[in-house]
Amino acid sequence: ATAFFVTAQKALRNLLRQLLLQVAKPLSTGNISPLNHIHNNHSLMKLYLVPTPVGNLSDITYRAVQVLQQADLILAEDTRTSRAVMQHYGITTPMQAYHIFNEHQVVRALVERLSSGQQIALVTDAGTPGISDPGFLLVRECVRNGIEVECLPGATAFVPALVQSGLPCDRFVFLGFLPHKKGRQTAVRALASETRTMVIYESPHRLLKLLGELQEFLGEERQISISREISKLHAETLRGSIAELLQHFEKEEVRGEMVVIVGGNEALDNESKDKYKQHSEEDSDTPPATTTRKISKYRAKQEQRDE
Repeated sequence: ATAFFVTAQKALRNLLRQLLLQVAKPLSTGNISPLNHIHNNHSLMKLYLVPTPVGNLSDITYRAVQVLQQADLILAEDTRTSRAVMQHYGITTPMQAYHIFNEHQVVRALVERLSSGQQIALVTDAGTPGISDPGFLLVRECVRNGIEVECLPGATAFVPALVQSGLPCDRFVFLGFLPHKKGRQTAVRALASETRTMVIYESPHRLLKLLGELQEFLGEERQISISREISKLHAETLRGSIAELLQHFEKEEVRGEMVVIVGGNEALDNESKDKYKQHSEEDSDTPPATTTRKISKYRAKQEQRDE
């Protein structure tokens, strides 16, 4: 019954699209575009960014399943990987591969399909599209062409890893995957002066290299947390100093994608707070909200000077 309803809904939407195109033809003269007319009044053309589970297949929202069922096309980073999710939820929408190796070649055609009134859903192998995964290029072209883009809330690996790390998460910087070769050492060295908590993605076969680099430039006592296999059966989070976790993984086989949470440079952070306190002694009557904004501006200036 559900499959019949989804099919009927798609057919009705396609019929409505064709009718609107016919009605919009007289508007195609002058500066009024029939496609813009349809978009502004009916929002038929739309790109959805749909988060998919990072581990447990149950970690998907009801709305995500609904959007995937009702879309005209699903773009998948790897159709073989995404097929498991689609089969699990009885989703039969056609899929097309969309990844870093073909996105430049197919983005124009996808924008044209969206401009004709179709609705397309983009998924990646796991998590939210665009977060260290394909998505940015298509989103940018949609925005440039006046096509509505909506990212559904849902699964992503770094948020649970950050929140359960035990490290400050009121201010953090997401770094994704660091450069593999060119510029890697420069990027790691720059982390030494970062006062915010840092979020890094790393593959299992490069984890020991990353920990060694962090120990060299940040010091062996800097606190970190490493989460792997998030929401899967063998999910694990380890916390401690860089030296302690490096020693642990030198003895254990490294498996699964890693989210590495690195504590910020507390000494520099405290120094900036002390300097600000000295500058604001004459401003003791400043309202709390204004003080918070001033601290943020002061930190930003300090970070710019460090760069």
